[in-house]
Amino acid sequence: MEQLFHKAVALLQQLIRIPSFSKEEEGTAQYLQQYLESEGIVTERSGNNIIAWSKNFNSAKPTLLLNSHHDTVKPAAGYTFDPFDPRIVDGRLYGLGSNDAGAALVSLAQAFVHLHKEAIGCNLVLAATAEEEISGSGGIVSVLPALGTIDCAIVGEPTLLQMAVAERGLMVVDAAAYGVAGHAARREGANAIDKALRDIAWLHGHRFEKDSDLLGPVTAQVTVIETPNKQHNMVPDLCRFTVDIRLNEQYTHEEILQELRQHMQSELQPRSMRLRSSIIKADHPLVRAGRQLGMTAYGSPTLSDKALMPFPALKLGPGDSARSHTADEYVYLEEIRKGIAAYIDLIRAYAGRDSRHQV
Repeated sequence: MEQLFHKAVALLQQLIRIPSFSKEEEGTAQYLQQYLESEGIVTERSGNNIIAWSKNFNSAKPTLLLNSHHDTVKPAAGYTFDPFDPRIVDGRLYGLGSNDAGAALVSLAQAFVHLHKEAIGCNLVLAATAEEEISGSGGIVSVLPALGTIDCAIVGEPTLLQMAVAERGLMVVDAAAYGVAGHAARREGANAIDKALRDIAWLHGHRFEKDSDLLGPVTAQVTVIETPNKQHNMVPDLCRFTVDIRLNEQYTHEEILQELRQHMQSELQPRSMRLRSSIIKADHPLVRAGRQLGMTAYGSPTLSDKALMPFPALKLGPGDSARSHTADEYVYLEEIRKGIAAYIDLIRAYAGRDSRHQV
């Protein structure tokens, strides 16, 4: 375990040093591939995604996907040090992507390195993927056909090593309210802002009826509003606004959109309807294995590549989601140590082996 831990920390430090914004992950993809091959693992690269299969792959066994991402957001403005300079201070490893989701990625990688030659009761597929932060087409979706039949997945994200069995879906809706242009001094025309505000006020006061025990109610927030006007004395004939909607598993995107269109006068156009809410059943073998290890289950408000997987997936990993996308991002070294052990224990428990590492 100590060897795996030190390798994980060194790998994460090197990944932090290589900028890997979404769609710009060439450097980290190359480094990850070289690292895994240095451990005797045969890999494949598809775009900026790295894939590896366990050595004794047997199609008669269930296949467990181990997935996390190596892209990051742009660094927040409040960094007090170079975000690409990994540093360890008081048991914390600082750097962009250290928490989201570098710690989970390197912990999963070490678990795979440790187990990929063992004759356990399931096959393992490791996928270090790109474009997660933008839910891009060049990420997990692009490699799913190459993975073969996947029975279930562990998605590495910062969850304090508890089981995110459900997560909210996302639908972003672009709205357009139309009016009639006129001179502001003469109160001419029909102000598109007024029409938009009526819809926004309705949205603010509306409650979607069906709640979720795990995820709570559907929420909708207006996050952008603008008009094309560049001068103060013109009544705008167009006002655009954007609505960020987080869905629970009780609704489809189509149902939410229909409800909005029944009550709002603005034209509504969803950007995408593919980021669905997802849930893995409480009696799924992977969840049962986690409970045997003392892990608790909860519903996550944040989105991950779990939403794009057409098979049951459990989101789990070291780190804390509250640190994601923040200035001076960090992860505790001890979280990485525990993350490696937790992944190994969970994989073995799922595969039917009662073998635990002490942490």
